[in-house]
Order: sequence, then C-alpha cells, then structure tokens
Amino acid sequence: HGRWGEDGCIQGLLEALGIPYTGSDVLASALAMHKGKAKELFRLHNLPTPAYYSLTGADVADLTAVHGDFGFPCVVKPIREGSSVGVTICHAVEDFAPAVERALCFDDEILVERFITGREVSVAVLDDRAIGAVEIAPRDGFYDYANKYTRGATEYFVPPRLSPERYRGVLAQAQRAHVALGCRGATRVDMIVSDSGNEFILEVNTVPGLTPTSLLPKIADVAGISFGELCEMMLAGATLATRRGNGERRVIQRNFVGDDRRDSVVEHH
Repeated sequence: HGRWGEDGCIQGLLEALGIPYTGSDVLASALAMHKGKAKELFRLHNLPTPAYYSLTGADVADLTAVHGDFGFPCVVKPIREGSSVGVTICHAVEDFAPAVERALCFDDEILVERFITGREVSVAVLDDRAIGAVEIAPRDGFYDYANKYTRGATEYFVPPRLSPERYRGVLAQAQRAHVALGCRGATRVDMIVSDSGNEFILEVNTVPGLTPTSLLPKIADVAGISFGELCEMMLAGATLATRRGNGERRVIQRNFVGDDRRDSVVEHH
C-alpha cells in the first residue's frame, strides 16, 4: 500500500516491462494517491467531498494565518500516503501545529480537511460495479493504522446500518468516484455519511487490502463472492494500459553482460 505500490510507480515499471498487472493504471493510481488532485476531480464531477486546503513546510511559520477561519475539528493528513499513516484529528487550535509537524514527517505537502461527524462507510467496487459496503465502527478513537490492523479493535457492519435508499445512494456515489479517477479492477471507496444523511467522498483506494481483517474480502463474502473467486476475478482483469505493436506484451530479454558467478555460488554452498 501507499507510496511505490499504490501511487503508479510499480504500475509504470510493469508497463515499461510489458507485464500485465491487476488494478488501476499509472495515471489513475497517481491521481487516487494524491488526495488533493483526487478531490479536484471529485468536485469536477459534482461529487461531494469535505472542504479542504493544502499546505507545505513553508507555511509552518504562520499556521494561524494559513488556517484562518477554517475552524475545528479538522483532519490533518499527508497528501500522498495510505493506511491512515500520519493522520490526526484536531479538535482545537493547540492540536494543529503538532499534527502538521507529524504529517510533514511523511510528506512535504499535507491536506487539511473538514471533519464530518457521521458513519464511516467503505464501498467495494469491482469492474466498475459497486458490489456492497461496510460500516466501520472503531471501539476507540478513529479508524487509524492501529484500529485497521489490530484484530478485534473495530466492529464491522455488512451491510451498513443505513436505510435502503441511503445505501443505494452510497453505492452510486462510490461507483461515480471510481469512474471519475479512471480506476479499473477492484477499488475501495472511503466515505462519510453525515448525521444529516449526506454522503461525502474521502478517497479511493486503488490497492485495497486482502488480509483476513481487510474490508474488500468482507464485502465480497456477503455479496456471495468467496475469497478465491475474488482473487480470480481480479487476476482475470490483469492488463496493460499502453498499447503495443501487434499485441506484443512480452518482456524483452537481454543477454547478461559480466562475469557469471553462479558456479562459484553453488560450490560455496
């Protein structure tokens, strides 16, 4: 997850090598990882997302002026990270500077986002179709790194505790967010359903987790898709975004130039 694996870097390497891969292509991966750019596209497609602004280390000298009347509570997070790394919820002005300093340890640009009170819901999208959603209810605090990866730290409700009408709206908005970023394969769209019933898109995860505590397998299971079937469906979508002449997708093999030390390694063992 996060940088290198989810931001288009590995996808670009695989494109260059001609190796088909699962999930979103280079551009969609990079856009989804950069929370600021993703939000710009959400707004362009009339998708609701919490108010926000970004800042860098150059703004630290006068945070009060930069933050202005944006208010509290707010969420401070690195603009290009995953797994809730470096995320802090600031409830008062005294929380803000330490949160900014912490987030800047992970990225040179950070996102400050309006905190929305409500239910946290994550929607699974598979091949451009929303297959279901899960409500996330941490037993303590918010859904941070520890609550994500500690078994028993969070309660999950599949489907979410929403009215049928609201649930359909959540699925529709998530599918639109997936398409707006140009994603493909399996994604997980994180949302907040506010206490007033409004949906807000937080972000799109292009490499959703596949561990026993991960959300995508939980949602797929309730949708009637076993873990094995889920993996097979993802693998079946492996492809390349870059067109090649005559359908050529093979990795170009080049002869190794240098001393062959394999025999000496075998003798050593």
